[in-house]
Amino acid sequence: MRTNKHTFATLFAIAVAVLPGLTGCSSSAKEEDKNVAETKNETSLLATAKIDTARLETVNNELNLTGKVTFNQDKVVKVFPLVGGHIEEVKADLGDYVKAGQVLSIIRSGDMADLEQQAVTAKSQLAVALKNMQVTEDMSKAGLSSQRDLVAAREQLQAAKGEVNRVAQRRQILGGSGSVYIVKAPVSGFVVEKNAAQGMELRSDDPENLFTISNLDQVWVMANVYESDLANVRVGYEADITTLSYPDKVYKGKIDKIFNVLDPDSKTMKVRVTLDNRYMGPSDFALKPEMFANVNVLYAGQEKRVAIPAKAIVFDKSRNFVVVVTPNGSPVVREVNIFKTIGDRAYLASGLQPDDRIVTQNQLLIYNALGN
Repeated sequence: MRTNKHTFATLFAIAVAVLPGLTGCSSSAKEEDKNVAETKNETSLLATAKIDTARLETVNNELNLTGKVTFNQDKVVKVFPLVGGHIEEVKADLGDYVKAGQVLSIIRSGDMADLEQQAVTAKSQLAVALKNMQVTEDMSKAGLSSQRDLVAAREQLQAAKGEVNRVAQRRQILGGSGSVYIVKAPVSGFVVEKNAAQGMELRSDDPENLFTISNLDQVWVMANVYESDLANVRVGYEADITTLSYPDKVYKGKIDKIFNVLDPDSKTMKVRVTLDNRYMGPSDFALKPEMFANVNVLYAGQEKRVAIPAKAIVFDKSRNFVVVVTPNGSPVVREVNIFKTIGDRAYLASGLQPDDRIVTQNQLLIYNALGN
């Protein structure tokens, strides 16, 4: 009986001694499992992220200009009437797209009637001159006509032929037939100006054009540069253009001409950016002449700073942060101070070093997952 009591006491002592060790092992295992789970979670978050590298770049500067969209003047055609008369019909309206050779209007013209009569007269004179030439040649061969008469007959025939050719060329230029003059589109494009109306009377010396046609495949953006900024613009500088109609759409171009003349009233100089206007969205020919435009010109400065994509920055608690990927592949949050943001690039005053790897997609998700 004594022996059993002694054995029980011994086993109890051993259990008491071993228990703390078992408890410690269990706690360490839980901590290790937790670390492994966190590592797996971070790894899975980075798997869906995009990573870029901080780079040392020259800080770009931005010049904000105002301007407007205008026609490409190299592709604007004004249509004038070549004869006087009465407009019987107008077949094109303002804003219509017309093809080269398409009828724009029909004019009943006294000038065309006169030209028709001139053609008849010229043909008649040619027939008379031709007959006179034959008679003179026959008489010359018979000795009944002098050489002088023969030369005169030939000159008369040449003059008659010249008049027939002149009238035919003019009729070809004017087109139409009889007293009808047809105004046709000389080029394909949009009718951007219309001064013709049915019933209007025209004079052959009228200085006003009936239509203006422009091809809107390309447009010009004319921007105003103040004197203080003249040194900051050069041909070839990149320009980002936005409009009131499409504020979310940025049209990218380059300055292709500088007009080296100051406007005497506004004291500004104009610079030109040529833009393609087809398939530039949100629809074809989205940019319309006379639209107001904001033009941001980018030009290089002298200072160099660490630059990253602006979209990588997380703004929280009135401060700026980025998610950095450490050399061992773990994401950490780091605060940065922004020096300047130009377009899609952010230049930093502090917080990162060149070649630091940063998250540029799903960074907010990782930022929140890290408990910041």
